Amino acid sequence: MTSGDRYKGEDGGLYGKGLNVPPPVHRDAALRELAMIRPLDEQGKPSPGGKVVLISIGMSNTTQEFSAFKSLAEADHERSPDLYIVDGAQGGQTARIWATREEPWNVLLQRLQKAGITPEQVQVVWVKQANAQPREPFPAAARELQDQLATIMRLSRVRFPNVRVAYLSSRIYAGYATTTLNPEPHAFESAFSVRWLIQEQIGGGPDLNYDPDAGRGASPLLLWGPYLWADGLNPRSDGLTWGRSELSPADGTHPSDTGRRKVARILLDFFKTYDLARPWFVRSP
Repeated sequence: MTSGDRYKGEDGGLYGKGLNVPPPVHRDAALRELAMIRPLDEQGKPSPGGKVVLISIGMSNTTQEFSAFKSLAEADHERSPDLYIVDGAQGGQTARIWATREEPWNVLLQRLQKAGITPEQVQVVWVKQANAQPREPFPAAARELQDQLATIMRLSRVRFPNVRVAYLSSRIYAGYATTTLNPEPHAFESAFSVRWLIQEQIGGGPDLNYDPDAGRGASPLLLWGPYLWADGLNPRSDGLTWGRSELSPADGTHPSDTGRRKVARILLDFFKTYDLARPWFVRSP
């Protein structure tokens, strides 16, 4: 989704209007939310001995990639010692399921409990979602995913009252898919679901309000995480490509071990270098 391109009537840029960075007002709001992220005790109160918790929400690709990221991040000496990482994503748990059923949320809560973490300590989330067997042409399937993402964001604020920022990513390349699980162009088009959702929040949609001072806090503040899609072996401007060996030989949709490590490195680099993520991720000087 490059800044100068148009796709089926939609302009380019992650944030629209050719922009790959949040508009100034949303950026300023993100900086305010980031300044509020600090170690919390089990009751969610600021504490020098508390925790900053990052979780993931998503389906099979998400848990495969985030598990690889967790291993990398926990071995990284630049990671803040206050940061704890829990993979909440689960195989088969698509956006439709997260938006309508209790089971994936219950599993996530069980994983937090096993890690010695309370819901009140969760402050950051990485979200990467999709639906199985999408059939509707653009924009119908992408709009459905947008609505489900909005519901998931509202539910995350209910489950985790101190969550402040959600970073959202869309799918990796699916041009090698051998099944109808989530092929192209749906993988590419899921980026519009994320963009429309963030634009809705920027536009003041009350159901995605992140600021309790401006009304009921309904959602974390939404930002793009790393954009992971590239057109196969055709390099993006930053050189990103997806080769066949980086996708599963079984279905061409899930990442192979190589693909998982690739996303993990991209995600780690994002959190360590992006100025709207680095403050809570990297240890203080």
